[in-house]
Amino acid sequence: MNLTRPPRGHYTETEVARLLEVSLEELRELVRHHILESDEHSENLAITCYQPADVLLLRLLVGNRKAAAA
Repeated sequence: MNLTRPPRGHYTETEVARLLEVSLEELRELVRHHILESDEHSENLAITCYQPADVLLLRLLVGNRKAAAA
């Protein structure tokens, strides 16, 4: 019997930051730098819902960023 919960359909920015082990500001900077097309879209960052694919992409970006810093 598998008792693990299925993946969630969406995550808040606080949940994503916690999953990625980064601060909210670091998460917002990643999104601004790699995902948003213009600064106008950054006004909605605090209310953005992230899909599992978004979390995966951000995890890869965080991993690349940490590798580059080492």
